[in-house]
Amino acid sequence: MTVNEFGEILEKRLSIDDFPFDISLNGFQIQGPDRELKKAAFAVDASFATIDAAAEASADILVVHHGLFWGSPIAIRDAHYRRVRRAMDSGLALFACHLPLDAHPLYGNNAQIALTLGMTSFDPFGEYKGRKIGFKGRLPFPMTVPEIARLLGFSEEGGMHIIKAGKDMVETVGIISGGGADDVDQAIAEGLDLFITGTCEHEIYHTVREYGIDFLSGGHYRSEVFGVKALKRMAEKEFSIETVFIDSETGL
Repeated sequence: MTVNEFGEILEKRLSIDDFPFDISLNGFQIQGPDRELKKAAFAVDASFATIDAAAEASADILVVHHGLFWGSPIAIRDAHYRRVRRAMDSGLALFACHLPLDAHPLYGNNAQIALTLGMTSFDPFGEYKGRKIGFKGRLPFPMTVPEIARLLGFSEEGGMHIIKAGKDMVETVGIISGGGADDVDQAIAEGLDLFITGTCEHEIYHTVREYGIDFLSGGHYRSEVFGVKALKRMAEKEFSIETVFIDSETGL
């Protein structure tokens, strides 16, 4: 399998064309030489640190959730130049997948969080520009919010915040990874016990308290390791590709 062939597989499986409203430039952001794919690196963010680590690991492609190019064109200079130059000098391809990797029912961040919690079935939840990118469902058995946080690997060092305003034991949850704090209103409207996301915003505190819902944010970064790790496992098991996960924790 070549690097380009692997990229084509990712584009199809993640249904990238179904998200034209995503400001991320999804797909190949840097298309290196179309050589045999021997090693693939995976990370949440494209940064100099992750690109450099992928290059040092002799990876042929780096697959990320947050790429280098968003919305309007950006000049390739200063820190941005150093990132692009490092990738190109090493022949490293960069593939980004933002909202499609949040919303995917198998490989997505939100589906993988649900699966990590043992949820055997879950429904689309959390509308964004006409598409639902999260999931909601029932836990296999009632849990406390700290138990849920531990299962997901959330910690205060990783940016975790808990607002405890609902039931002692949680049964139903809504999940939108990353910067989804404002979508707690949708969880309230659905009558869910707990809303799980990445970041916590000051503005939602009183709403959460007054409506009596539990709120768990695990940190933007830590809530979005799930999707790229799922793609890593897919590459290993299905295509026997050597892989590496580059963990560049932000604590945010």
